[in-house]
Amino acid sequence: MKHKFIPTFLLLFVTTFILSAGDPLPSWNNEKSKNTIIQFVDQVTNKNSKHYVEPKDRIAVFDNDGTLWAEKPVYFQLFFAMDRVKEMASDKPEWKTQEPFASILKGDPKAALKGGEKAILDLIMATHSGMSSDEYTEVVRQWVKTAKHPQTQKKYIDMIYQPMFELLVYLRDNKFQTFIMSGGGIEFMRVWAEVAYGIPPQQVVGSRITMEYEFKDGKPVLIRKPKLAFLNDEGGKVVSIQNFIGKRPIFSAGNSDGDIAMSQWTTSKEGPSLAMFVHHTDAEREWAYDRNSHIGQLDKGLDVGKEKGWLFVDIKTDWRIIYPEK
Repeated sequence: MKHKFIPTFLLLFVTTFILSAGDPLPSWNNEKSKNTIIQFVDQVTNKNSKHYVEPKDRIAVFDNDGTLWAEKPVYFQLFFAMDRVKEMASDKPEWKTQEPFASILKGDPKAALKGGEKAILDLIMATHSGMSSDEYTEVVRQWVKTAKHPQTQKKYIDMIYQPMFELLVYLRDNKFQTFIMSGGGIEFMRVWAEVAYGIPPQQVVGSRITMEYEFKDGKPVLIRKPKLAFLNDEGGKVVSIQNFIGKRPIFSAGNSDGDIAMSQWTTSKEGPSLAMFVHHTDAEREWAYDRNSHIGQLDKGLDVGKEKGWLFVDIKTDWRIIYPEK
């Protein structure tokens, strides 16, 4: 399926509709995971069921990186930041000798990231701030249109998970409201989430940097500042669910230990609920990782989830395809 940036969601929706022919999740194999999801949706949407949930309370929250699209070898927003370093370097001569920027400019991202969380934060703050919100939106929009993953050579927006896209459509067809609840940047995702997933900007929640209201050339603007305002990860996701949604979800989907709190919050309320984890087990078609991964680590979540009876979706056995087929 060859498609451009703008009509991605529509083309994926049409493709899913054509393939489904009565099957709401055609890219899923007929295994336990698929059946568990369908049974849950049937229970909460059947008015004759004791587990029926009113449409206004059918809230579903999704992590993004590693849950709705790929996240290896590093988070895609970090690839964006690295590309921005190269674009901005001519105006930043000090970066030639200053880490982590120097290593990026030398083509050695591994060396740049040896600085850990501080290096990542320095990259994000330097490349995501100092401009208006509108300017930032346009920079991200242009990047998503053209940038390609260094290993797959696919555009990043083509590395969304087709089975998860189908799940989003299936839930919305059953009057669920679908929200992204991610550790990634909120403004970064809002640019393309509606195009990729059919999720509008007001239903996208992520980490935020500080913004200030100013006047520029006689017009009001929001200027992005190099300071982290809120990290939307672990317990922070639960705080954001309350602040942005105001209702506890009955469905959650994640893939890492950063999603444990969100899953606990979803399943701790009385009534029907389902917490799901995407378990990356397919080294041939994607990547295989969990406990020892530096990106998307799923360690405590495996143990807690099995104890709580959460659903673990095994990519190797549960998904017929990974990415949208062209």
